[in-house]
Amino acid sequence: MTYRQRLSLFIIIDSCIALTSIFISRFLVDATIDIFIKPVFISSLFLLLSHHIFSLIFKLYKKAWEYASIGEIIIIFNIVTSSIVTSLIIQQMIMQKTYFRLFAVAWLLHMILIGGSRFTWRLYRDSLVRKNIIKKRTLIIGAGAAGTMVARQLLKSNDNYSHLHPVAFIDDNVKKHHLDILGIPVLGGVEKIESVVSKYSIENIIIAIPSLHKKELNIIFQECSKTNASTKILPMLEDLITGKVSVNQFRDVQVEDLLGRDPVVMDMGSISESITNNVVLVTGAGGSIGSEISRQISNFNPKQLILLGHGENSIYSIEMELKNSFKDSSIEFITEIADLQDEKKMMSIMEQYSPDVVYHAAAHKHVPLMERNPEAAIKNNVIGTMNVAKAASWHCVKTFVMISTDKAVNPTSVMGSTKKLAEMIIQDMDKNSDTKFVAVRFGNVLGSRGSVIPLFKKQIENGGPVTVTHPDMVRYFMTIPEASRLVIQAGALAKGGEIFVLDMGDPVKIVDLARNLILLSGNSLEDIEIEFSGMRPGEKLFEELLKEEEIHEEQIYPKIYIGKTTDLHISEIHEIIDNFSDLEKDDLRERLLNLANNKVISQTNATTPILN
Repeated sequence: MTYRQRLSLFIIIDSCIALTSIFISRFLVDATIDIFIKPVFISSLFLLLSHHIFSLIFKLYKKAWEYASIGEIIIIFNIVTSSIVTSLIIQQMIMQKTYFRLFAVAWLLHMILIGGSRFTWRLYRDSLVRKNIIKKRTLIIGAGAAGTMVARQLLKSNDNYSHLHPVAFIDDNVKKHHLDILGIPVLGGVEKIESVVSKYSIENIIIAIPSLHKKELNIIFQECSKTNASTKILPMLEDLITGKVSVNQFRDVQVEDLLGRDPVVMDMGSISESITNNVVLVTGAGGSIGSEISRQISNFNPKQLILLGHGENSIYSIEMELKNSFKDSSIEFITEIADLQDEKKMMSIMEQYSPDVVYHAAAHKHVPLMERNPEAAIKNNVIGTMNVAKAASWHCVKTFVMISTDKAVNPTSVMGSTKKLAEMIIQDMDKNSDTKFVAVRFGNVLGSRGSVIPLFKKQIENGGPVTVTHPDMVRYFMTIPEASRLVIQAGALAKGGEIFVLDMGDPVKIVDLARNLILLSGNSLEDIEIEFSGMRPGEKLFEELLKEEEIHEEQIYPKIYIGKTTDLHISEIHEIIDNFSDLEKDDLRERLLNLANNKVISQTNATTPILN
């Protein structure tokens, strides 16, 4: 039906209703009133005319009545009341008399008939849809504003999620228990999830609490995982507010949702001051962390962003991505393929671009591989860091931010030891340079190359088993965007010589992470087994973010701490750099661990500065 046909149909129906309400009210109120006397007849015509005028004003004929609700009832009330009042005024002006009771009953009949004619269509459509679509019984967790929106959307929706039918709410607010919301009962708190799913034959669960803290979400998910129902979650609150997604665009629960900690909020003002219209260089820009740092830096509109890396494919990929994502910006994206061990090349790049800020993300980070190749770890993590840092200092870079790791605390691996030596190098350079040198230390990054998550996912896809090294092994985890935000925030907070550490909440058991991934994949713990393979060389059962003697109790920024400076064995680091190629792997590994753990006797209290 076209819009004109629809409009004509509604005008005819409403005209009949308006006149019928007058005639019926005449018989109900006073049958002696002659409905065809001139004043009453004219008032009836004005009632008809005013109804259509007010209907156009309130856009009654543009409403989609299959989605009618309280708002449409209010509009009908305003139109009918305005029409009746207008008719009474005209009647008083013409007759100097009003048939108030006649028009009062006409008002009531008018409301019932107009409203009924519209809502009958919605009732018919809803019943027709229910007959034609087999809906899956759905439990909504959260009976607040978001949960109510989800329920209303599902009850009236005709999109991809119209096959979901809400039958119950779960909410920890005891004041809502035993109440009905939109005709749907609130059956209890989170502890009732398993029993409600079983009793009401629930097939789908929707977690509809956008502002939910990660720990609370973890608790809810563990209860949901006890059932066979499919679990979805509402999008992030900021995405709903900004309109990026709608309330019915549910998504699967991701492992990032279950970290048990909330992300750091950035100080946009200080970051913008340090990046906007400045030249920024990122080493390792093609890696997981380096590429994300580059993405987030681009949001602050630097003058130039130099993407430096060793692998041409990864650098090309991030360059193309950024140029496409920020094609309307004035940022100049520059790529440099270079090896950190090439000191002259590092000097040349710093001289050519004169960056204001350097984010040093390039490093070898795979623990077992570095155990077998300690000389490679020294070349990249120690010598490479020294080369980039010296070049930055020589060419007056304002701030140099090095990415470190929690494995540099009481290190038991070659990788952790070399990162600890790199920290010592930049802390020493900060004493002898106008450049502000800082390090940022954080735990494992979810989804980064070589991390445990991609390995677990691949093992699950292959039908298992999922291999965990030890049942008691725990790690700190954060997402790639969070890690990158910390690095950028540290650069803005830097005064020189600090080691910034994120309050990463509680460590996560690797075996729990494996279980959650199995459940999130739609499998049960009976389908995919977990096997314990034993700890690998260089691994620890738990990681630390700060040594006891490094800890400052106060936070310098919400969820960010600063570690105290410890002994810097610069002369011993130089000795290892000069002689590592002549040492056996086991001897080299032992010397690295001893030096990183302060198990050395310095020949002199004075250390040789790196800048000489």
